[in-house]
Amino acid sequence: MPRDIPPPSLNLRKLRLYGLFAAAVAVAVVATGILSRERSSARLRDWTEAQALPTVAVASPSSKQLSPYLNLPGRLEAYSRAPIYARVSGYLKDWKVDIGARVKAGQLLAEIDAPDLDQQLMQARADLLNAQSSARLSEATLKRRQSLADSRIVSQQDLDERIADLASKQAAVKSSQANVDRLEALAGYKNVLAPFDGMITARETDLGALINAGSSSAPPMFVVSDTSKLRVYVNVPQSFVPAIRIGSKAMVSVPEYPDRSFPASIEFSSQAVDGQSGTTRMQLMVGNDEGLLLAGAYANVRIDLARDVQTLHIPASALLFDQNGLRVATVGPGEKVVLKGIKIARDLGREIEIAAGLQPDDRVILSPPDGLVEGAQVRITKSGP
Repeated sequence: MPRDIPPPSLNLRKLRLYGLFAAAVAVAVVATGILSRERSSARLRDWTEAQALPTVAVASPSSKQLSPYLNLPGRLEAYSRAPIYARVSGYLKDWKVDIGARVKAGQLLAEIDAPDLDQQLMQARADLLNAQSSARLSEATLKRRQSLADSRIVSQQDLDERIADLASKQAAVKSSQANVDRLEALAGYKNVLAPFDGMITARETDLGALINAGSSSAPPMFVVSDTSKLRVYVNVPQSFVPAIRIGSKAMVSVPEYPDRSFPASIEFSSQAVDGQSGTTRMQLMVGNDEGLLLAGAYANVRIDLARDVQTLHIPASALLFDQNGLRVATVGPGEKVVLKGIKIARDLGREIEIAAGLQPDDRVILSPPDGLVEGAQVRITKSGP
């Protein structure tokens, strides 16, 4: 029996269904590809825009109690120091002490041979004897004339002249005596004496050296320094002057004794600010009974501060310096950069103590990238410590 052949209309309908199905599959494939590319493009665009924004880490300024100490460099000086110059001219006859020697007040340091002064003194004494002889003669003459005045043998005019002559001779005696006293006082300076207890820290003369009296242009013969206690001079920044009071305690350390500190105290303040450095000069006193500290040496001074305030600190890496001065970059509303000018109280190395310009709730950019400008959009990754 012959197979049944489907009618042509049925075959056309199947072919049409297959074509529609194939077209739907093709449209779905194309749509899926287009959507996938669009999503990839959107993700790429978002990633590119995100990468274009500077990525920064922020942290709020830390609020710390002000350190109770202030470390400053200082210079040790002898509490009393006297350069010894000669008061008479001559030649050095002998010197008794050398550098490093301990001396007492009035101790002989050197002797000066001054022959010119010796001759002047001898002449002055001779002049004094001559004036005294003239005065005695004038006094004797006056007494004889006065004894004859009652008998009117001498006139009153002659008597007055003798009285005036005696006064003149007595004045000459006083003048000669004053000259002798002056030269004797100068002769006493041939012996160079220590003005106070101390140490010889310099000797700039030797036997036979020519000595010129009162020559401050030449080096002194000796320098005597009282090192039983020392002065320490420090320059205190203006912002810390109110926190340092007269009598405040301090500790002094020197490089040659790294494991030891010496107690000191504030004695005086200049009560003025140096216009160039912005500091006030203060003087401390440190005891030196053991003689370990040396005059003229460098020292580190740690001073107690007499105040208790809270200050803001930021990392040193957060600072920006440009033509507008010293500033800090912060993140404001909308994650936009706000540049703020600041004033530094102290540079503590890795941290900076802020005197003005920041608030405790400011978000400070810890390491601002180059080219960061006001109003720039940034992306925050994490908060600093």
